[in-house]
Amino acid sequence: MAYIALYRKFRPSTFDDVKGQDAVVTTLRNQIRTGRVGHAYCFNGTRGTGKTSVAKILAKALNCEHPVDGNPCNECAMCRAINEGNSMNVIELDAASNNGVANIREIVDEVRYYPTEGKFKVYIIDEVHMLSTGAFNALLKTLEEPPSYVVFILATTEVHAIPITILSRCQRYDFKRIRIETITERLLELCGKEEIATEEKAMRYVAKLADGSMRDALSLLERCVACYFGQELTYDRILEVLGSVDVEVFARALRYMHEGKVPKLLSLLDEMTVAGRELSRFVVDLTWYLRNLLLAQSGEDLSEALEVSTEQMKLLAHEAKVYTQEELMRYITVLCDLTNRLRFESQKRILIEMSMVRLCHPETDVNTDAVLERIRRLERELQLVKRTGVAAPVAESEEDTKSKEPIRIAMPEQLVEVVNNWDSIVRSIRYPLRMAVEICTPSVAPNGNLLLVFSDNTDYTLVQSADHIEQIEQAVEKAIKSKVTVETRLVEEGGNQEPVVDIRDVIANRLGNVLVEITS
Repeated sequence: MAYIALYRKFRPSTFDDVKGQDAVVTTLRNQIRTGRVGHAYCFNGTRGTGKTSVAKILAKALNCEHPVDGNPCNECAMCRAINEGNSMNVIELDAASNNGVANIREIVDEVRYYPTEGKFKVYIIDEVHMLSTGAFNALLKTLEEPPSYVVFILATTEVHAIPITILSRCQRYDFKRIRIETITERLLELCGKEEIATEEKAMRYVAKLADGSMRDALSLLERCVACYFGQELTYDRILEVLGSVDVEVFARALRYMHEGKVPKLLSLLDEMTVAGRELSRFVVDLTWYLRNLLLAQSGEDLSEALEVSTEQMKLLAHEAKVYTQEELMRYITVLCDLTNRLRFESQKRILIEMSMVRLCHPETDVNTDAVLERIRRLERELQLVKRTGVAAPVAESEEDTKSKEPIRIAMPEQLVEVVNNWDSIVRSIRYPLRMAVEICTPSVAPNGNLLLVFSDNTDYTLVQSADHIEQIEQAVEKAIKSKVTVETRLVEEGGNQEPVVDIRDVIANRLGNVLVEITS
């Protein structure tokens, strides 16, 4: 006998076998028991949730010669014929490939004839949203007033694409995504029947990857069984076959981002690439991990919403205390944006690595969230100094390590040199700050500081950030090996004008206060 896939071999044959759709099953069984059967049904839900299986069970129950408590007996001639696909009373139509008016007119012509055996003719139209507008119109009248012996069951994953005139003539049933616990129990049950040794933790991970679809879960399980045929399916082996990432890896990645350890984070990405992990999937799973941490910060019992075990919930609650809500939200925002861009990007790894650097170093961003993140890091260092009296170690570059000579204050003649070589100095400054300082006029202030004169209010406002002033001072200091203090001035037609106050000014003031407190 030919091999049968697990999802076909263990397809539910009665309402009792259907998992995760209790409300739908109870309603349909009651209708069978009481004889209050509708003439048209619409089953809506994501893939693998049991729509077609329930439709076939309903068709059997309607024609069964000896139904048991609303369930088909699966033993009478009608049940066996339907199970084998030989019944003339159950007609299945795939609307994805039969979506024209002619296909629906055939059905309209056939419904005039009584069933040769059994009580009902049942038409199951799968992916009904694929029907053309003309086909829907051809079906409309028959669907509204079919003969008493005809029942229509429409199955779809996109109920919004069905005309409202069709939906209003059907009893609509929404099939929910199946819970992880329910899928796990079913997988363990089927592994027992198939004599497959496995771990509950491994099956739970398969259930999580199935994303609410029982059929996907069985397909993933079958793939793992084929790889380790005759061996125990452990958690590590499941990860290896499915190319997935363990939760501990997400915790490490988040720790590296929080501490700004770019080399270690990129090394972690390289390890996963070598191991055959899909980096795009890693980004999605990391986003969900951050979402779970964000929910865990509420302190309430959200184990059901998070769909994690009690042990994992405790770990999430512990990890959530390390990070602030704003920090997690910034990470999630960057990763969601990255997920959208990956769909259209050919060099996915480069884009992912660039985004990881952004997450590690907020100074590479110029938006408000990134600046606030840098301020929070300074505030954490300040709290550390207050508690211990010792500042956090600052990473030194190779250049800093080689030379420990004290930096002198720039002399006036050195500032003249800066003014004369301004174009070459600003080349080391990153965009967009470089665009602003390239067109300013450098000069020497009466107090001996470096004066930058701007004629454009936008450029002047951009440079006012304390971080940008520091970048300019560092670029000049690197060029002349002496420390300088930068001042700025706005000169427009009609006299001096103060810059417009916006959020960057507020952030700059807050950052200045933190720096003053640290240095004091």
